[in-house]
Amino acid sequence: MINGLAVALVFVTAMLVHIPIPMAGTGGMIHMGDVPLFVFALLYGRKTGAIAGALGLTLFDLLSGWTLWAPFTCLIAGMVGWVVGAASEKRDDARRYALSILAANLITVAGYYLAECLLFGNWLAPLGSVPVNILQVTIAAIIAYPLASKLRKLSGDIFR
Repeated sequence: MINGLAVALVFVTAMLVHIPIPMAGTGGMIHMGDVPLFVFALLYGRKTGAIAGALGLTLFDLLSGWTLWAPFTCLIAGMVGWVVGAASEKRDDARRYALSILAANLITVAGYYLAECLLFGNWLAPLGSVPVNILQVTIAAIIAYPLASKLRKLSGDIFR
């Protein structure tokens, strides 16, 4: 049930809060689907994080005109959810979270860069996506950590 709720919230948030970014190459966008993805990963761990990211953001791609990206998003967002969730399973620690967000940024940037290279056969144009991807993950991380920490405190730590 929690995994279904996580998938739904990631999808709905990405669908409702996304900003197209006109840029060189293939274009792009910033969406806030990563916020609930990170919150669920922090509260419920790697499995829920991976499912929320992979399915929620893949559904977003499929239903919002970014269908070509869906297979890549499934893999990339699933890995991001797994990494952030794994970092929080041992303990709620801001340093571990920061390291997981660094890893999430690396996975996102490298994953979408390689996907663009494969899809469009150009190794230079995808460099334009790098700052947008970093910005999206970083903004979501800044919002998600205090939100998840507050939810954990309010709940009496029932999330584990």
